[in-house]
Amino acid sequence: MDIKPIRSPWKGTMTARERFRRQMHYQPVDRCFNMEFGYWDENFQTWPIFRENRITNNREADRFFSFDPIDAISGNVWMSPPFPETIVDETATTNIVMNADGLLAEVPKDGHDTIPHFIKPTVVTPQDWKKVKQERFRRDDPGRKVDIAALKRIHPADRDYPLGVDCGSMIGKIRDMLTFEGLAYACYDYPDMVEDMVETCCLLVEDFLEQVLDHFDFDFASGWEDICYNSGPIVSVTFFRDVVVPRYKRIHSRLKKAGIDIWYIDCDGDVRPILPYFLEGGVNCLFPYEVNSCTHPAELIKEFGAELRIMGGVDKMALGNGKESIKEYLESIAPLVARGGYIPFCDHRCPPNVDPDDYLYYLDLKERMFGMGD
Repeated sequence: MDIKPIRSPWKGTMTARERFRRQMHYQPVDRCFNMEFGYWDENFQTWPIFRENRITNNREADRFFSFDPIDAISGNVWMSPPFPETIVDETATTNIVMNADGLLAEVPKDGHDTIPHFIKPTVVTPQDWKKVKQERFRRDDPGRKVDIAALKRIHPADRDYPLGVDCGSMIGKIRDMLTFEGLAYACYDYPDMVEDMVETCCLLVEDFLEQVLDHFDFDFASGWEDICYNSGPIVSVTFFRDVVVPRYKRIHSRLKKAGIDIWYIDCDGDVRPILPYFLEGGVNCLFPYEVNSCTHPAELIKEFGAELRIMGGVDKMALGNGKESIKEYLESIAPLVARGGYIPFCDHRCPPNVDPDDYLYYLDLKERMFGMGD
């Protein structure tokens, strides 16, 4: 689809790649890197600005708003093959579906965004894990081979945008497979099983990295560990330190050898109890950093200094509370943007309760404050 942007790109004298690299290393830049994390699916159905311009997904929205380009290369580092996604039963208002991770979940028929109600996890006992591991976590699966030539055609060496390498998930996807409650119980009932799952995830990521790191000059690494909520992590800090962090260290060693020194993890909720161990393992950037579940980003930066970077951290509640709230919040993070190591955007997918006019005001104000100006 041909996207006609509604906004012009921010003025600049650097490429997006140069700007990103310098900003994340506390070096002078022409202006702030301009990006957003995206929007709920409902926004594309309810915001007139999206409906009238036929914008249907986040990739289209990025082009529509002329954000700075950024991309990443991912590998097949999880179940292969995944479970077939099928509807196994239904009620008047919901479908009972098997998702790609093999979980039975109850989801609304009307398709509105909500957290699924999981009915049955894929794995409960070590016997379950042994079967699933043999069938869907083979390291020698041909589907895990990376087509380097094809990726080089997509991402040429002379690209002008930052490119990351995805390092998957050491524990977050395991949470998906076991469910929130299932992982909490399994860490105590079957700790050896959970550690073997973590080790399996690490090996699959290492196999992927060995295929790609020597062929691309990556600007950052990324990962996903959605294991925290507003009261902290769902696994114990001890478990995280003793089981997960050693695998981070192995991955970080390989990234460092390839010259990659920025590694962000997407982990919602209150990350403070495990943040020192993220840093110990080589993860030095939070993304998209939820404010209400944790604290204002300035508090963490004050505590951890230049060791920590943050991408995100613009309170979605402030966006939903109108223009004055938006202005007050952006003013509160202005010193962080000026300092470097911080790229501001909504602290998760922007929800549909945000007024589209207020959102455009937010984008305009962000450009006036953090762009090059007239």
